Amino acid sequence: MFGTNPIAFAFPRRGRNPYVFDFATSVVARGDIELHRRRGEPIPAGWGITASGETTTSADEVLDGGVMLAFGGHKGSALATMIELLAGPLIGDLTSLESREFDGGAGVTPLHGELILAFDPQVLGGSRDHLSAERLFFAITDQGARLPSERRYAARERSLVEGIRIPAPLYRDLLALL
Repeated sequence: MFGTNPIAFAFPRRGRNPYVFDFATSVVARGDIELHRRRGEPIPAGWGITASGETTTSADEVLDGGVMLAFGGHKGSALATMIELLAGPLIGDLTSLESREFDGGAGVTPLHGELILAFDPQVLGGSRDHLSAERLFFAITDQGARLPSERRYAARERSLVEGIRIPAPLYRDLLALL
């Protein structure tokens, strides 16, 4: 019933790149399963089930009528339900289930909405917001963990200097799409 509807969040930082993350409400994003399919590799058990509800390691079975599982068990499925409701009925648009039915088996990109909430810290009275946020970020990184967006920013800086290398099969796929 659920799509891989993402949750995205960004928090501004003074003199630094913003803290940014996004993740699917499924165990893994659909694109990761598609990559396994393209490489002919099995997916890990627990990523999805077949149309008849059986566990599978076949990307084809999950993507062709099967189901991607929500992350986090019942709590994850409740969060996925919340996202479905926010980006669907709340704004007068389709849920993933309705989008899939509308698709009629064509397998096209889902057709439903997005909801964007933006808050102005100055309006909300957030005079300490950056200091307390930085304290939290440093508490995370001081333990040896990384912030979700750090790798992405580093890769962006590298690509600006070195360019972006892609495998020849992907290059051929991109040319074919032209």
